[in-house]
Amino acid sequence: MSAIGSLVFCTDCGNLLDGSSGNGKAMLICDVCGASCKDTSSKVVVTRSKPTAFPSSLRAKRSEVQTLTEADMQTDATINQTCEKCGREKVRFYTQQLRSADEGTTVFYICDCGHKWNTNN
Repeated sequence: MSAIGSLVFCTDCGNLLDGSSGNGKAMLICDVCGASCKDTSSKVVVTRSKPTAFPSSLRAKRSEVQTLTEADMQTDATINQTCEKCGREKVRFYTQQLRSADEGTTVFYICDCGHKWNTNN
């Protein structure tokens, strides 16, 4: 086996060997050809980085907190669609995939008067 820095390669097949620790008494076994030899790596490389080494706009905004009230949250989507029963021009809706994936979704409409209907896209 040969070593380049902390990388150890099998001399029989050239495969990169895992588990190199820099300990000359350790035995490494090649997963490809099964050859075994002592760990001949000359050093162990340890790298460390600080969070500031990789600046991120998301990390910078992490400390900012946004407060939402219940009135700010929109729970239903609305659309300009006329209700067939009462004539309101805005109704709530949601979509659901009921048929196979290559076919359109089904749109369910709900009016404030309680009337419900659907259409297939």
